[in-house]
Amino acid sequence: MPKRFVVTASEFSELPRFPVGFELAEALTAAARQLHDTDTPHGTLRTAVRLAVRLLPGAEHAGISVLDGADRRHPVAWSDDVVRAAESPTQVRAVRPYWHRLRNTPVVRLDDSESEGGEGDGELAALGLRSALALRLRADRQRLTVLAVYARKPRTFDETATRVGRLFTAHVGLALDSATVREQLTEAMRTRDLIGQATGILMERLNIDAAQAFDSLVRASQRENIKLRDLARTVVDANTRS
Repeated sequence: MPKRFVVTASEFSELPRFPVGFELAEALTAAARQLHDTDTPHGTLRTAVRLAVRLLPGAEHAGISVLDGADRRHPVAWSDDVVRAAESPTQVRAVRPYWHRLRNTPVVRLDDSESEGGEGDGELAALGLRSALALRLRADRQRLTVLAVYARKPRTFDETATRVGRLFTAHVGLALDSATVREQLTEAMRTRDLIGQATGILMERLNIDAAQAFDSLVRASQRENIKLRDLARTVVDANTRS
């Protein structure tokens, strides 16, 4: 299950609320800087929900969820307890009715959660959330990542909010890709160092050279069906305790 975050929008008071005109470019630039200052993908998502409430016209609440291949929602970040309740595990029975279209279009608006028929959303209506703007952050065959903002009045999100939302999610997507690459590189370096330590331990214990020690690790990993990184950590931990 992805990690979850509870955050507040008040930490971003330096940004103009619901910017328009020339303020928008300045606000998006400031938002981009804050997004790219994050160290991990989860930090980027946490920052994104805070900024969404500040930047998108009419937004009162925001959340990010991941939809898996079976259309199950997994909340990963939210701006407050209202969105936390809306996306909590007890509520996650299926994808929101209007989210299906996000696989083919970058944005979907819900004008009124109390609408009759297929475009309503009883879960949101029960929480007093009448309007929603859902924006696609990432999409592939396995997962769909959605940033959604909410308001308590119906028909809150117009074309301006949609345009600002699309510009904002473009910045979020770039920052998320950047943070993901940094995290992968950091993990690769840690894994390399861990395997190097384990190889050195085996060289000393078995009186063999580096190639033989590494080959021994690889064969053991395959035999035990354990990732090489995890096996190396076991060797290092055992050596530390001895």
